[in-house]
Amino acid sequence: MAGGTRGALHHVELWLPDDDAAWASSTWLLTALGYERTSTWRTGSSWTLGPTYLVLETGPDVLDAPHERRRPGVNHLAFHAGTRADVDALAAAAPGHGWSLLFPDAHPFAGGADHYAAYLENAAGFEVELVATDDAGTPTA
Repeated sequence: MAGGTRGALHHVELWLPDDDAAWASSTWLLTALGYERTSTWRTGSSWTLGPTYLVLETGPDVLDAPHERRRPGVNHLAFHAGTRADVDALAAAAPGHGWSLLFPDAHPFAGGADHYAAYLENAAGFEVELVATDDAGTPTA
């Protein structure tokens, strides 16, 4: 199929609060994961990695209400994050960039005994899951 694999994710648009901390934590994470800022405008930016891109945007259409990941809708985004060492390095650096570790008592196996990942949440309430690959490059579980 020209232009992408049928069913593959094309893009995700995240509406962020007009808050410097939310923007700083999100842009740090995307940069750390290898995304490149490919477009910028007054109220947002696009970040591309391979055929997929993410849009971070704020503006007059974004309601002034806190994000709550436990409401119906999207709970979190999960990213391939490299090796276990890569996940560990990102998890260690994340607090300095506005992210806190979720489920610390179960980390890095909060998703199960065969799933090595870091679950992070930023001050705006957005959750991400950073999933490690095994030695063969396959995501764990």
